[in-house]
Amino acid sequence: MFVSVVCDFSNEDHQSTVNNLLVQYGFKQIMRNVYESVRVKEEILLRLKRDIDRATDSFDKIRFYQFPYEETFVITFLSNKRWRKTIVRT
Repeated sequence: MFVSVVCDFSNEDHQSTVNNLLVQYGFKQIMRNVYESVRVKEEILLRLKRDIDRATDSFDKIRFYQFPYEETFVITFLSNKRWRKTIVRT
């Protein structure tokens, strides 16, 4: 599954922590605060989201773009410390 992560942080401590987490989970930095991976499995992605949730506050925004996920395009985003999901059927 292809996963792209786009981040917008409220402070540099959160940015550093999440950037290190993404690299540890096998993501490659494409641009500043943009990461991609083609080898992430769903159970690892869930663990990553939990770790990111612990390292951020309500002012940080994170978006995950996943394709294909059960034959759909999924956008998952963290905003105000809540994960939301948008599913686009192809």
